[in-house]
Amino acid sequence: MEIINKKIDEVIPYENNPRKNDEAVDYVAKSIKEFGFKVPIIIDKNGVIVAGHTRLKAAKKLGLKEVPTIIADDLSDDQIKAFRLADNKVGEFAEWDDELLKIELDDIDIDMADFGFYLDDMIADGGDYTDDEENPYTTTINIPQYEITGEEPEINELFDNAKYNELIAKIEKSNVTDEQKDFLKKAATRHLGFTYNKIAEYYAHQDKEMQELMEDSALVIIDYNDAIRNGYAELIKGIDNITEYDNEQ
Repeated sequence: MEIINKKIDEVIPYENNPRKNDEAVDYVAKSIKEFGFKVPIIIDKNGVIVAGHTRLKAAKKLGLKEVPTIIADDLSDDQIKAFRLADNKVGEFAEWDDELLKIELDDIDIDMADFGFYLDDMIADGGDYTDDEENPYTTTINIPQYEITGEEPEINELFDNAKYNELIAKIEKSNVTDEQKDFLKKAATRHLGFTYNKIAEYYAHQDKEMQELMEDSALVIIDYNDAIRNGYAELIKGIDNITEYDNEQ
């Protein structure tokens, strides 16, 4: 099996791709940035994507000029269409062993939230952890807590507005009406991404007025009997888990 680097504009998205993948792009981009482009995009003989639409979007977000590809020229047209669907569907039947996953995550000195692993979400979905003293990811109302570390994040570390800025620029250049532009600009805020662990740390450094405004904006959820007294904040739940990096189109 040969891996061929292709110019990014030579890789063509499949026009009828049924997989909705926009929410996964940031996670995949972070994965590529951290680990490199380890999973090639699969294309047909004409350069149309069979599997890897999210990886292509992530590569564009990162400004890559080339991407690794594998050409599936040994498959018929029917097999290409079937594989395009099956590659996504079969991954839906896989499950995590929560105990082993927790062991792995505890042993990694990398913030795995960057790749969609939110332990609190996993527990809410059925993880069986009963010892709150031993479990840093318990769903008890005042845990997880984030103690002041002495380093207050900068405001620009709390969010990612690259996609938002890209959309705003596109809207501004468009020929739609001012009313339509105003509507589209409001909709574009959905593409602002927030880094909740840094937001929690930032919150812990702020005065009462700023903390209240952050609470009203649902940037943090707190336990008044404990978190305010100790200067801690509990993260709100973030984007749904992205459990398998290459389970996408």
